[in-house]
Amino acid sequence: VVDQIDGTPAIRISGERWGGLITRERYADYHLVVEFRWGLATWGSRKDRTRDSGILLHCQGPDGNTAPDFNGPWMHSVEFQIIEGGTGDIILVGGYGEDGARVNPEITVHVSQDRDGEYYWDPEGDPRAFERGRVNWYGRDPDWEDALGFRGQEDVEKPVGQWNRLDAFVEGDTVTYLVNGVTVNKGFDSSLSSGKLLFQSEGAEIYFRRIELHPLP
Repeated sequence: VVDQIDGTPAIRISGERWGGLITRERYADYHLVVEFRWGLATWGSRKDRTRDSGILLHCQGPDGNTAPDFNGPWMHSVEFQIIEGGTGDIILVGGYGEDGARVNPEITVHVSQDRDGEYYWDPEGDPRAFERGRVNWYGRDPDWEDALGFRGQEDVEKPVGQWNRLDAFVEGDTVTYLVNGVTVNKGFDSSLSSGKLLFQSEGAEIYFRRIELHPLP
């Protein structure tokens, strides 16, 4: 925790190592509020790549279960992606059970496809079930590049150095993602509906100055 960043204390995650902050308890049916902004440091294989982090919802199983030896950085979960140009993407993070079997989360999203065939959230699109990969937020730029500082034409996330607000509404098997007050993605019929929360460290410095969890009515 740093004493002051832009006038107030905040949690600084350096990003130098891959891992995360994990809650002790499991949660369901909540409204998660997070305020974040990027720092300047980037590391290792992502030194020149887009700044990357994320919040894993509904984390299940042993810590580190994204590797078969349970020494991975993540957990079986549904991710609220935080990445330059792609904040608000849904990523399905697979893991391993204690019996060694591979387990993948599933979720259904109303989607359309962009010119490259990638799926993005479209409230008027057809429902499609996913069990791996990602579903882009509605305005992700088709010309997105994994390059430091990338910004898309429709980005809702603010430029580097400014604070952003994320809201995740988790109600039963439904997740709804908002970025700076704009609904950017939504999925339902999720195979996961409760679990721990994990805030990632993934190659880029990031600050969190507000993390709140509110029960839904």
